[in-house]
Amino acid sequence: MKKYFAIFGLILVTVIWGGGFVASDMALGSLSPFQIMTVRFGIGTVLMGVISFKHLKGIKKEELYAGLLLGCTLFLGFACQIVALQYTTPSKNAFLTATNVVMVPFIAFIVCRKKVNTRGIVGAIMAIVGVGVLSLNRTLSLGFGDGLTLVCAVGFALQIFFTGEFVAKYRATVLNFIQMGTAFLLSGIILTALGEWKFTATIQGWLSVLYLGVVSTTLTYLLQTSCQKYIDETKAAIILSMESVFGTLFSILILHETVTLKMILGCIIILAAVLIANSASGSNDEILVE
Repeated sequence: MKKYFAIFGLILVTVIWGGGFVASDMALGSLSPFQIMTVRFGIGTVLMGVISFKHLKGIKKEELYAGLLLGCTLFLGFACQIVALQYTTPSKNAFLTATNVVMVPFIAFIVCRKKVNTRGIVGAIMAIVGVGVLSLNRTLSLGFGDGLTLVCAVGFALQIFFTGEFVAKYRATVLNFIQMGTAFLLSGIILTALGEWKFTATIQGWLSVLYLGVVSTTLTYLLQTSCQKYIDETKAAIILSMESVFGTLFSILILHETVTLKMILGCIIILAAVLIANSASGSNDEILVE
């Protein structure tokens, strides 16, 4: 029963994250990327501090190191994603981010020597094809925004993998507080370096950041770390990747984004790659990478 509640919880996370693409795009109308990041993770740090206050006195050294690592990967993913949104569309940003799913098994192989299944290889190849169809232009070059989104996918793949590794050993609330605080600190450092402490956001901008900080960050990452206790990292990745579907849907309904046939084809290929890569976790196919 806990497993089914965990699956439902991760699905709820994907819906909220899908709305996050739209909220980020709206916030960028009056705020810079690292202003958004600093406020977003500042809110997350305060709220997670309140939630985990009773546990913070007994933080173990191992929990601190784990939270710092999660925070760095979280920062990498979101920083690249929101900067990329200035150069690409929310729907492309969402589906390119979803390629993190096919990266997770390979990260598990590199870090823990977990074997990569045949379907994982096929999924990776299909994802590359899908990215090409979705993002390559007539000169077969990748746009800056799309390329940066792929870097963001690496960050999220690392975050998903390490979350799966750490939640079985350490307290989810403590991990969340430390990773939020780390992402907030890194965002603040870059914000200071850029000299962007003057905020001139509109009401829509502040509401968007409030959604990102309270709902799309604090609530979702608390849910994610709690739910991943009962689901392995690869299956969690496939569920979480569905944010791309909701992100595209919300972009069309709210932002009235135009979707081309080429984009649809690329998105379908990437989604198929994600499904195939996920099925690898339960398959007994011959191992191709050892």
